[in-house]
Amino acid sequence: MSAEKTDGLILRVTDFSETSRIVVLFTREFGKISALAKGGRRLKGPFESALDLLSNCHVVFLRKSSSGLDLLTEAQLIDRFRPQERDLTCLYAGYYVAELLQNLTEEYDPHPELYQAALEALEDFRQTDQMRRGVLRFELVMLREMGQLPDFETCAACGGELTEGRTFGFWVSQGGLVCPECQREEYSQITIHAGSAAVLRRLSGTGGESWRRLELSPQQYKELKRVTTAAISHVLGRRPKMLSYLP
Repeated sequence: MSAEKTDGLILRVTDFSETSRIVVLFTREFGKISALAKGGRRLKGPFESALDLLSNCHVVFLRKSSSGLDLLTEAQLIDRFRPQERDLTCLYAGYYVAELLQNLTEEYDPHPELYQAALEALEDFRQTDQMRRGVLRFELVMLREMGQLPDFETCAACGGELTEGRTFGFWVSQGGLVCPECQREEYSQITIHAGSAAVLRRLSGTGGESWRRLELSPQQYKELKRVTTAAISHVLGRRPKMLSYLP
């Protein structure tokens, strides 16, 4: 076994024995890992009280060659998730990020951009007015990194370009928007206006930080959230649990 060093976001912590814990992390270089932290329940030790949910840590671990747990040997806290005081909605948004990372990623499948997007989302959640936009941005980056991002440019039925000034449907099973000419009741569509579709394209884009200048109206957020919730639930095979606690 060789020692590996990386930065990782803690997604889950479970007590294993009187002194040890099992920790699930999403790391920058290795993706998701599950590791045994011997002595992780002790106040003093190699983990310096760093093993808290959604903490970002610099960790050292021994990678097992078999299917067993890796062995976490060190964890040094980089940053701890601190939402606005008494703001449970922002706290639940952080839990939602952890839920998606744990359930939609595979072990040892690294996605550095997704790791960075998670850190940015948690930073946004510290400010209540940025929480909704941060949730949408993270959901779209997650779908893109998993290869499941819907097509917001062309009609999923006919392949035609989606034009401005129109209302589209979202065809969940085919992963894309549907133009008015192709809309059918059997598609179980979600209605979305062209302006909201343009926002989706900017929020899911890879170029720069222009999405941070977006100001979402309540109607736009409602439309966008229907699309991302449907897409995430379709990939996951069920509705994420923490969605019930988000606006």
